[in-house]
Amino acid sequence: MASSHTRSSLRSIGTENIRFAFRSIRVQRLRSFLTLLGIVSGVATVIAMVSFVAGFNDAITGAFSSFGTTLVQYQKYEPRFGGGPSRLPEEQLRRRDLTLEDARALKRLNTLAAAVSPERYLNIPALSAATTFKNSKGKEANAPTLAGVEPDYAPANNAGIADGRFFAEADVTHAARTTVIGPDVAEALWSHRDPINQELFINGVSFRVIGLLEKRGSFLGGSEDNIVLIPFSTFDEMFPDVKNSNGDTIHIATIPRDPNQMQALMDQGIAILRTRRGLRAKDPNDFAIFTSEGQLETFRAITGGIAGAMILIAAIALLVGGVGVMNIMLVSVTERTREIGVRKALGATRRDIAMQFLVEAVALTGVGGAIGIAVGLGIAMLVRFAFDFPAAAPLWSIVLGFGVSTAVGLIFGLWPALKAAHQNPIEALRYE
Repeated sequence: MASSHTRSSLRSIGTENIRFAFRSIRVQRLRSFLTLLGIVSGVATVIAMVSFVAGFNDAITGAFSSFGTTLVQYQKYEPRFGGGPSRLPEEQLRRRDLTLEDARALKRLNTLAAAVSPERYLNIPALSAATTFKNSKGKEANAPTLAGVEPDYAPANNAGIADGRFFAEADVTHAARTTVIGPDVAEALWSHRDPINQELFINGVSFRVIGLLEKRGSFLGGSEDNIVLIPFSTFDEMFPDVKNSNGDTIHIATIPRDPNQMQALMDQGIAILRTRRGLRAKDPNDFAIFTSEGQLETFRAITGGIAGAMILIAAIALLVGGVGVMNIMLVSVTERTREIGVRKALGATRRDIAMQFLVEAVALTGVGGAIGIAVGLGIAMLVRFAFDFPAAAPLWSIVLGFGVSTAVGLIFGLWPALKAAHQNPIEALRYE
């Protein structure tokens, strides 16, 4: 019975402390609001930043997955996101081009490869800007990417066909005037109509549309669906300057027969290319390797660094907020010195007094944390709807934000609580 009565008393005291804490916040609204600004801004920053990073990582993961998670691509230059050849290191500029013969050697000798896809892109700015893509009525597509490819492009790049067919060996052998297009091109030229067997004029040359790619979405500000594919041999006939230029003219995409052999496929491909290019054991590779997983790790490192910097800023805001809470609580202890004396005279213990002020500090920062969470989620939702960005705060970030805010109250409210608890009751009663 005594134990039950003690627990009931403790619950009553705890409820009373919480009620007193929220009453104090209501009475001193302006002071409480100014005190909480640091807590609110810190927690809001954490929630918003985690939302952006999580959304960005999800978008990047989805975009790279659209290429296939086991893609291994060989190319002349190291993967880059912006900037032209003039901005590349001299070592990369001196590299020899990868060739169609290199792709043929990989297809012949790489026993682990399920597909080997040589790809040539129209990446000479002057040629690209002058190239036109029109339908029979003169309507023009919005500057799609043009690539010369072979039948292995589809499996190597995880490119599905939504309608029609992909290229056959005969299309490449005979340099056929056939094309496979992305959904954005089909929508621009033949909105709400079947593009299969339609005529597409590339620089005035008539091509027959034989296939429509499945939708893949946007990636790094560009659409993966705004693309026109033609047979590799046809591309070289139409754009000999690309083939003969001293630039990044060919990529070779490969995928393994067994997803678990991706590293072995890469090692075998590297060995084949190094042998063909006459590299000695001590020489570094004079070509680059692109993998979806490798680029994902790069992006995650970048976003992790950005998130770390923002969390540091949020931590500073929380520290400032915590110092503000401690100062306000010290002022509150001074203002309520006589109240402390009365409570002690009526039998309140040091623990009771300390708990009263500690609960008040935690309640204050807890309210700030809740407001900060609401503000952070609001920012994330605003960005999500305004810019179609997949910002979404995971549950753990909300729990963490609230937990950190209450921890700040606990840490920075401890000294004022102890100061209140150690007040001399006689001197406190005499305080004016």
